[in-house]
Amino acid sequence: MPTISQNSDFQTVITTFEMTPGTCQDLLDALSDAYENFISKQPGFISAGLYVNDAQTRIANYSQWRSREDFQAMLRSDEMRRRNREISGLCKTFEPVMYDVARSFD
Repeated sequence: MPTISQNSDFQTVITTFEMTPGTCQDLLDALSDAYENFISKQPGFISAGLYVNDAQTRIANYSQWRSREDFQAMLRSDEMRRRNREISGLCKTFEPVMYDVARSFD
């Protein structure tokens, strides 16, 4: 489970995917498979969550990594490059953005 804290040293990555309702489940399945069988096993991976909006036109992915270098190494791997080509075919756009937690509230 992700821990959101401005005092952590984690690298937070929020990725948004835009798709049609007709491809939402396929994309969710592809992302779930990527996390279960590859991403979660990579060095530096801490946690992640997938979120779907009511209209099934967007998926948000919140993930945490030990460092930005760990995240970038995962993205550059042959396996993830192959998976990203598949994921790209299921959505209109997707964009991973690295963030630092500026404030957190309980």
